[in-house]
Amino acid sequence: MTGKVEEWRPGSFTKNFSWGSERGFAQLYESIRIGFDLKMEDIPREEFRQRLEGLGRPVYIPINFFLFNRQRDGIDYLIADELVFQAISGNHSPRFDKLALFAFNFSYVGVFKGAQSFQRRPALWANGYVKERLAKQLEWDTRRVSADDIEAFLISEPRYVAQTARKVATNLAHLYKIGRISDLKTDRVDRWWVDALFLALDRLIEDKRIAGVYVAETEYATLLQQSDFAAVSGKRSLEKDLATKHLVRLYTACGGRDRFSDEAVEARTNVLVRDVESWVAPNDPDPKGAIHPTNVRILKSIPAACAMLAIYAGFDVIGSMLMDEFDADEFIRDHTRAALDRLKREGIQPTMTTEEVLKLTREA
Repeated sequence: MTGKVEEWRPGSFTKNFSWGSERGFAQLYESIRIGFDLKMEDIPREEFRQRLEGLGRPVYIPINFFLFNRQRDGIDYLIADELVFQAISGNHSPRFDKLALFAFNFSYVGVFKGAQSFQRRPALWANGYVKERLAKQLEWDTRRVSADDIEAFLISEPRYVAQTARKVATNLAHLYKIGRISDLKTDRVDRWWVDALFLALDRLIEDKRIAGVYVAETEYATLLQQSDFAAVSGKRSLEKDLATKHLVRLYTACGGRDRFSDEAVEARTNVLVRDVESWVAPNDPDPKGAIHPTNVRILKSIPAACAMLAIYAGFDVIGSMLMDEFDADEFIRDHTRAALDRLKREGIQPTMTTEEVLKLTREA
């Protein structure tokens, strides 16, 4: 980004969404699936636009505020990143809605022909509201989020450059309602938050590439830390900070956005993974679940080809059916039982009684 004074311009966000209120971001979800033709491949922006217009669907809000644009060989493309992966690989759900809302608040959408400089981060006013008002002043009390509160915040901001704030405020309040912003106040690790971390890295790295800056894998954690990710992805906590370290390792092991290319993943696996005898390649192409053994809430859906790389990164891998029906408590019980059975088979016995352990605890 440039060093110019930051300006917040709403652009086309003042248009009527007509997205309803009962189905969350279902229209965005369906538009992504249609526009990308259910393929995890970058697609020309014009081709995406024509597919949606041919069905009478709104185009410019999705491609200018939610998806990421970049140019290659003089052609504008929309990239296949984590938001697209979640739309294509699973059913529409509140988890997708919260991820989409994060993408909007994070506000990295790249560049395209004819775009003005402010359109690279077109919703900085929403980003600012979440960071400076909701997080800092309201301490994530989402009950106080309203069109009136958003309007008052924007009017008070010299960075906001527009003739009116009312339409922007009512549209944003509507998005926050259907995107379930009330769920962002938790300090626990949740699946949408895990997906958001991957999405943030996808877009931060692509944004740097547009500027001609190569980001080394060893710099991913720093890049994420210096971004708005923690500020706009819900209440911060030690659990999330610890989970971030594990997830950055998983993201790096899977090759970043190359995780969506089977060929790239295979090449990376051949380089990184040496001991693969214990792994049986999946028979189906459905996404797998990567769970970190230190916290079963750190559950990330990944392309099937990335399974071995996830194990290399220290994660356990489960099938898609188990992931959809995942029960954290049951998972812990099963793993504890398996661990105890393994110790029993290997003849490993405790050297202290329960009473001795409790005595040591009391004395400590």
